[in-house]
Amino acid sequence: MLFDTTQAKRRQGPRGSFDLPLLVALVGLASVGLVMVASSSIAVAASHGSAFYFLKRHILYLSLGLVLAGMAMRTEMKLLEKYAFHLLMLAVVLLLLVFIPGIGMRINGARRWLNFLITSFQPVEAVKLILVVYIASYLVRHRESVETTFWGLFRPIMIAGAFVVLLLVQPDFGSATLMIAVTIGMIWLGGARPVFLVLMGLPVVGLLGLVAKFEPYRMRRLTSFVDPWADPFNDGFQLTQSLMAIGRGEWTGVGLGSSVLKLSYLPEAHTDFIFAVISEELGLAGIVFVIGLFALAVGRGLYVGLKGVELGQRFTGYVAFGVSLMLGMQTMVSIGVNLGALPTKGLTLPLISYGGSSIVLTCAMAGVLLRATYEINRALDARQMATRMPAAAVAATNTAVAEPPREAVPA
Repeated sequence: MLFDTTQAKRRQGPRGSFDLPLLVALVGLASVGLVMVASSSIAVAASHGSAFYFLKRHILYLSLGLVLAGMAMRTEMKLLEKYAFHLLMLAVVLLLLVFIPGIGMRINGARRWLNFLITSFQPVEAVKLILVVYIASYLVRHRESVETTFWGLFRPIMIAGAFVVLLLVQPDFGSATLMIAVTIGMIWLGGARPVFLVLMGLPVVGLLGLVAKFEPYRMRRLTSFVDPWADPFNDGFQLTQSLMAIGRGEWTGVGLGSSVLKLSYLPEAHTDFIFAVISEELGLAGIVFVIGLFALAVGRGLYVGLKGVELGQRFTGYVAFGVSLMLGMQTMVSIGVNLGALPTKGLTLPLISYGGSSIVLTCAMAGVLLRATYEINRALDARQMATRMPAAAVAATNTAVAEPPREAVPA
């Protein structure tokens, strides 16, 4: 009897649901990624003994990412909020481990990877999600000071700044810039005054500018970005090849698998410059389709986040804001680099580019975003139930008053 009662209560309680348009957009992006990784990596995969070497590894990483996404979709947001500070400490440890010999790995002159024996792991991908969770918890705990005082912004900006310093030492200028931008965006959406954000952000922007100025290779990237055709076979090589690939695509592309620039001409065709291959093979139609999927995913995330804040689910709403901003800004930077609108940053196209830790942690981030939509829709259903129940009670009372009890008829 007790079991039946419990089940009845569960059926009558508020129900959550994952946002369907968001889910469709995320699945669509991952599907496009599978196809384009297979197409763009054939030339470089041949040297590994199989034309689908990178595709097989991508499927493995994507499968692991889907497992993490499933776990995230079943994890209550209040658990993330409870352990936000502990996760922050974990992020600091992960960023410091890359500098320990034997644990950290140096690849192409940068220390960005941890050695896990059978594979490598780039901790910054996990730090992106952890930073979003911590900033969201801070905005909830210090809501009034963030909205009214300058010093309310100091702590989150300083924490993001500490991450930036650790990333610049690795060096990883692209991820550092992305984290600062997402932090400022979350604080702004949390109610901070724009003038405070400008005053706090100007020194950070100046610091990043100085870092770029005193690193010769970063200055070369900036000059090649301004005029890549001035040195098309050296500093401007990547960008000129990317622009030629995009130009060849025209309206409908040269056909899936028919890219010429991916054949050892375009560097990093299956990672940083996969958008250029999409443009060449699928043309403007493919570009619009991919950008449309990203716009749908980011737009739905921001919309549901706003609903969460309005319903009082502030932490969940802020996490939805942060994850959406992280996906959206990284997408804008990656596409901007391929189009020559931004200097080369080394950021992958989320859910599409080949990558181990990148695709795994992006899937986990997507799972957290979907969980946020589930809990926000559950809160919305609870509110709708609360408004329906009093109305039903009033209607029942009015019916009882309008129909007095019938008198007994004598036998």
